[in-house]
Amino acid sequence: MSNVIVIGGGAAGMMAAYAAAGQGHRVTLLEQNEKLGKKIFITGKGRCNVTNDSSVENHLAHVVSNPKFLYSAFYTFDSSQMMDLLEEHGLRLKTERGNRVFPASDKSSDVIKTLERALRERGVTVRLHTKVSKLLVEDQVCKGVVVRSGQGEESLVADAVILATGGLSYASTGSTGDGHRMMQKLQVNITPCYPALVPIETAEEWPTRLQGLSLRNVTLTLYRGKKKLYRELGEMLFTHFGISGPLVLSSSSLLGRKGVEDCYYEVDLKPALSDEQLDERIQKDFALQKNCLFKNALGKLLPAKMVPVMVELSGISPDKKVNEVTKKERQGLVHLCKHLRMTVSQLRGFPEAIVTGGGISVKEIDPATMAVKQISGLYAAGEVLDLDAKTGGYNLQIAWSTGYLAGISIP
Repeated sequence: MSNVIVIGGGAAGMMAAYAAAGQGHRVTLLEQNEKLGKKIFITGKGRCNVTNDSSVENHLAHVVSNPKFLYSAFYTFDSSQMMDLLEEHGLRLKTERGNRVFPASDKSSDVIKTLERALRERGVTVRLHTKVSKLLVEDQVCKGVVVRSGQGEESLVADAVILATGGLSYASTGSTGDGHRMMQKLQVNITPCYPALVPIETAEEWPTRLQGLSLRNVTLTLYRGKKKLYRELGEMLFTHFGISGPLVLSSSSLLGRKGVEDCYYEVDLKPALSDEQLDERIQKDFALQKNCLFKNALGKLLPAKMVPVMVELSGISPDKKVNEVTKKERQGLVHLCKHLRMTVSQLRGFPEAIVTGGGISVKEIDPATMAVKQISGLYAAGEVLDLDAKTGGYNLQIAWSTGYLAGISIP
């Protein structure tokens, strides 16, 4: 039996502690906050999209950074096993659109309570209000940690330490880059961090006038120059600075590493219709309101809030009667509806990022065990690593899988 210390009481840390205790180790979970799972609490707008009920292959396909690294972790502990674990400990689950799994209660707090119950059942010692300031490493062997708490500073000895301190997103939950700093002091390579799954600021001003408008069943395409980076059907949202919503957040992860230069989005507002079909639809609408002014003729085609903006962008005189709109102008309107373009100005910052891109380089980690290659007895899991995925429960599954693999790998 080994003494194991897990640093960080988030998704990866709780799972690592649970898995290590299941191997018969004495496990202490250290958390600097007043409670466990602060970031889990706010995920999915407080509902917590626990995982995605789909194959390992599908999960790997949705990982943006270093998917091959996750083969062992995902095949060791996949989404169905995570769902079974939660249900075995009393949490009822439900699956929604896109195979997204949520607690049946729609309360993220129930996910945390279930994990806390699982930790208690396995005898894990949880210490709250305890901040790790240093890893104790001698001759490339991790011997424990130095912590600060209400009792002052103390050294805690361990046979193995699992680092699960998270990234830089939502710093209010405790994700402040402590793990990265500790690893840098040990000469472990850190890939530069950037916000991932984050809203976008647009160069154009008009999206801000649509603040609060949500578009469903639109196709969003992201380009860098002429290269198509992303294309999905779904939902997006206009904000006071630009755009957000599921499609935008997922696509944003592809911008962090290489920057936003020469990047732009195109929205197809009517993806179910071809250009010709949309043109016919507009002609029918116009025929039913021949003497109507153009500015008043798009109400059946577009959300009311969007009409003035689209009229302006179309270049067609708002006071022109629809029966005077030319074929060329009408076809221009069709093109606008199918290719509504917005230029990427910049990504929003870490305070609004759902996850962190970058982190401990996966080249420093053994993918079969989550052990840090150059330091014996030290493991890492979760968002502290250079791993991130699109929205849909995939990022939490990375945390569950890497935490579990780290926990069962301790000898």
